[in-house]
Amino acid sequence: HPQPYLRKKALLCLFKLFVKYPQGLRLTFSRVQQCLDDTHPSVISCAVNVITELSDKNPRNYLHLAPAFFQLLTTSSNNWMLIKVVKLLGSLVPEEPRLARKLLDPLATIVRNTQAKSLLYEAVYTITLSLPYARKADGSMPASMPSIVALCAETLKTFVEEQDQNLKYLGLVGFGSLMVSHPKVLSSPDYRPLVLACLSDEDVTIRTRALDLLTGMTTRKNLRELVTQLLRHVDLATGEYKSDLVAKIIEMCSGEKYALLVDFEWYLDVLIT
Repeated sequence: HPQPYLRKKALLCLFKLFVKYPQGLRLTFSRVQQCLDDTHPSVISCAVNVITELSDKNPRNYLHLAPAFFQLLTTSSNNWMLIKVVKLLGSLVPEEPRLARKLLDPLATIVRNTQAKSLLYEAVYTITLSLPYARKADGSMPASMPSIVALCAETLKTFVEEQDQNLKYLGLVGFGSLMVSHPKVLSSPDYRPLVLACLSDEDVTIRTRALDLLTGMTTRKNLRELVTQLLRHVDLATGEYKSDLVAKIIEMCSGEKYALLVDFEWYLDVLIT
């Protein structure tokens, strides 16, 4: 139809039809796909929304759309649409690992340039999802990998430093995802006070997320210091969170077959205490 408004309405009607009658996808999805090349930005955005929602259950079915979505990633300036595009591309990475290396630089560009918090976080989080798949066929890593990892860590640090509890929580979740591919990324002294401060947060979900990160921060040099900090929290904690703290202390000390433990007499004192 020549009117963009009606094309958008038709897309939304098709989406409701697909939800109720999934078999209809095979008959008409090609027309939805054509809308990714529409001349009107609002129609493209609507098509992206529809495809992203449809792909939620089974991203593999939409792998053939990766080139079109990558084109939108590198050319669009619509932040809300880019959030959807980034999410969809991130869900496709496990289905096509080669896509991970292709996404790193465009996503890093978004992280460096966008002022939109929502898009910034989605771009960083999708990078963290892509990093485990970024290794080349010969076993080497992309040359830009160290700078991109540092960029992610510094960006997530700003989220954890926020007063807004939701942003702080997202920053901790992002750190957890980053540690899947780079488990020692938080071992730097720059991050230790920040994460430890979260253990005193009023929100138990933030305390629990921060606790999950401590294993990756632990080294032979700082193990005793970290355990001492946790023991202070144990004295003040109650219920399940107290049990979580004790379990984390044991995990940190016994990890890697006690490789980080220097003084077993001290550890026995900790256990008895």
